[in-house]
Amino acid sequence: MTDVKRVNKRTQKAAETRRRILEAARDLFVEHGYGATNLQDVAAAAGVAVQTIYFVFGNKRTLLKELVDVTIAGDDEPVATMNRPWFRDALATDTAVTHLAAHVRGTREILERIARITKMVATATTTDAEVAQLWPGGGNPRFEVHTVAAKAMVSKPGARAGVSAEHAADLLYALLSTELYLLFVHERGWSPEQWEQWTYDTLRPQLCSP
Repeated sequence: MTDVKRVNKRTQKAAETRRRILEAARDLFVEHGYGATNLQDVAAAAGVAVQTIYFVFGNKRTLLKELVDVTIAGDDEPVATMNRPWFRDALATDTAVTHLAAHVRGTREILERIARITKMVATATTTDAEVAQLWPGGGNPRFEVHTVAAKAMVSKPGARAGVSAEHAADLLYALLSTELYLLFVHERGWSPEQWEQWTYDTLRPQLCSP
């Protein structure tokens, strides 16, 4: 076996181990809560030694942060939401209507992934002060994403006259929220596709010209 093949095999094995740990942590954190789950539980569910978790992630809080970041992104590539292909493609659309449709679709895909862990993370931040410090900066990343989209959207042909970027950002932030998604999809039993269509239909007359 060549050195390159050995390196590739080790890399693949490390990535698979990391994936198993993250999946085990997600399932246990959601089912039992972040505070009630210890790393020994996660290690057992992932089929690894607890020392492996410490080696890969450092500690339980870092494991939680990685879980949240990877879930939002859909992969473990260090690429921010606003640099993701779906977001860049939405910005590149020619009209406000097509931009809105692409933005709602991309956000729905994130919400489908993140919805399971949202409540767990909220509870963890209230019971563990250090968890709340995992995402420093003092801003609101989700609002910042919608603000960038809104500024581009209101400047395109087909945007509703008189709607400011600030107002558009507020509407995107509110209707494309995890809370509203959970209410319709998890509590009321809507499909994600139904929620996407309703959200688009609701936002379109607010943000786009007739």
